[in-house]
Amino acid sequence: MTWHVQVLSLFPEMFPGPLGHSLAGRALENDLWSLQTHQIRDYALNKHRNVDDTPAGGGPGMVMRADVLGLAIDEVLRKRPETVSKGQNNWPENWPVVYLSPRGKRFDQAMAKKFASCDGITLICGRFEGIDERILEAREIQEVSLGDFVLSGGEVAALTLMDAVVRLLPGVIGEPETLEEESFETGLLEYPHYTRPQVWEDREIPEVLLSGHHGKIREWRREQAEKLTQERRPDLWNRFVNKKGLDKPD
Repeated sequence: MTWHVQVLSLFPEMFPGPLGHSLAGRALENDLWSLQTHQIRDYALNKHRNVDDTPAGGGPGMVMRADVLGLAIDEVLRKRPETVSKGQNNWPENWPVVYLSPRGKRFDQAMAKKFASCDGITLICGRFEGIDERILEAREIQEVSLGDFVLSGGEVAALTLMDAVVRLLPGVIGEPETLEEESFETGLLEYPHYTRPQVWEDREIPEVLLSGHHGKIREWRREQAEKLTQERRPDLWNRFVNKKGLDKPD
């Protein structure tokens, strides 16, 4: 089954970008996922192809127009693959429309898994000061944020979201077991990794990893994951502790 992505952008030439290479690129070639890009200016309503206007109430910058985006979204959703859209009312439940926005819900691994289970997704890449609030309300658009920072536009954020989802699709990763031990899968950050040479700049691989004792190795990796999470992401550690019903360390 193919996972489908539609991207609305003023710079569609930015796609697939890095996702045209490596695992994601091979998966795209093998139809494990598909990509449609759409130029928002193609849906402009005047000869100058304006997609933005001054903010109501005054202020700096420009705001993307609801009438232009509304027309674009409606038309793009009609262009979903027939195998997905024909005879099905699967929007927005199984085909979310997402606007990449700093004020959105924080993107995480759980959300990536949820998107991967859908038939596809439509991503809106904003520019300027943002988009008219009315389009968000009228089209049931989800706002998603990558973090507490601001980018020049939504394209880089969209690529990041797509990468996080594509690698979860069946057949993309050669060894699915690899996904099970990654950061955030268990609620913890991932443990440290080592490989040859055994000694590098007087630094040795931890002895337990060379012992061949799989039980001790699992225990060491678990301890390291817990230690790293406590030190670097106390928010994740507290969530993990509360979920597991563990006692917090003194």
